[in-house]
Amino acid sequence: MLDRPLVGPSILSADFAHLGREVKAVLRGGADYIHVDVMDGHFVRNLSMGPAICAAVRRAAPRAWIDVHLMVTDPAEFIDPFIDAGANHISLHIESVRKPAALIRKIQSRAATAGIALKPETPWKAVASLFMLADLFLVMSVHPGFSGQKFLPSALAKVRAIRARISDRQRVELDGGVNPSNARACIDAGCDALVSGSVIFASDNYTKVITQLRAGSGR
Repeated sequence: MLDRPLVGPSILSADFAHLGREVKAVLRGGADYIHVDVMDGHFVRNLSMGPAICAAVRRAAPRAWIDVHLMVTDPAEFIDPFIDAGANHISLHIESVRKPAALIRKIQSRAATAGIALKPETPWKAVASLFMLADLFLVMSVHPGFSGQKFLPSALAKVRAIRARISDRQRVELDGGVNPSNARACIDAGCDALVSGSVIFASDNYTKVITQLRAGSGR
């Protein structure tokens, strides 16, 4: 583990008319990676980015770490297209697959890291069989689908349970409603990767907000 939490802006909240500029700006502001939320209109009630957007992010930031979060009914169909488009990491939802271990191994066989995500209502024990396999565990602290939702504090107990059962080489990522006011609680619970969208992109000072998130301080 690093001695600081990683911060990944979610481009779901970026200005899509100037996506390349937005990606470069948050990276200059100190972001550690770029988070790409993918929704198919079936697994969640929204429709968002495909591999072409991932490829556009890669062109704008050739050396950035791109973290793809698949909120889709059939993630197996999207693994190769997103890695081909430049993704470094792919997280898929435990609720959408019957054999997650096989898909995690497929992602890893493509020289990418693999994560498993949980909706707020899904207990941490649903991913217990993957504690020795996944590189990252993504805990949703909002109901997936739309940005700007209110943070669900119940996610912190899930973070603590997972962190206590995995190694220091594995990460716990928290996604949804994360802001400078609750970042310290997220970090103290054991989260070492924070996804934040609207609070960063709505700000006129990306560097300040990213620094506050990493420090766990709203001051």
